[in-house]
Amino acid sequence: MGCCSGRCTLIFICTLQLVLALERQVFDFLGYQWAPILANFFHIIIVILGLFGTIQYRPRYIVVYTVWAAVWVAWNIFIICFYLDVGGLSKDSDLLTFNISAHHSWWSEHGPGCVRKEMPQAAPGVRATESHSYITVMGCLMDYQYIEVTHSSAHILVALLGFVYACYVVSAITEEEDSFDFIGGFDPFPLYHVNEKPSHLLLKPMYPST
Repeated sequence: MGCCSGRCTLIFICTLQLVLALERQVFDFLGYQWAPILANFFHIIIVILGLFGTIQYRPRYIVVYTVWAAVWVAWNIFIICFYLDVGGLSKDSDLLTFNISAHHSWWSEHGPGCVRKEMPQAAPGVRATESHSYITVMGCLMDYQYIEVTHSSAHILVALLGFVYACYVVSAITEEEDSFDFIGGFDPFPLYHVNEKPSHLLLKPMYPST
């Protein structure tokens, strides 16, 4: 396949997926979102595997990437439903942190235009050293759940493109291997193989009789 083929396009898509995954991983770490962190980790590994398979013409690795692309689409659909409170899910729950902490998306306090204010308040009868701080966020240009939905939508779009081109590349590589095998490219004993054996005949000089 030439440079401007589906294979080169798939390499570009895998590279783009790595950039998006690393960017998302950074913000998920900042927000202590453990479930997305694990998902991003596996995603990065599989994308690297798919990239290696594409470069090295390994269709089995690309098939693994193709299957994961479908799983990744399903995962991001779940994230969209989570942040939009669809299907009984709630963005205010601690599901993405495995109920270990009460942290939420990093964008909830650091979104575009957001102003974060921390106001310590003490309940009646509670000493000041035991008071809790209340954080208010104002002036956000875009709610954090829509930022997360935008991220997931971008990942879905790129994953779908990767799925389509991965199927095409696997089909193209398989056809090339079949055609090459048909003409005897992989046959260690071709059809017109001549079995050469060393000659054990002893050549003697012949003299004319007189």
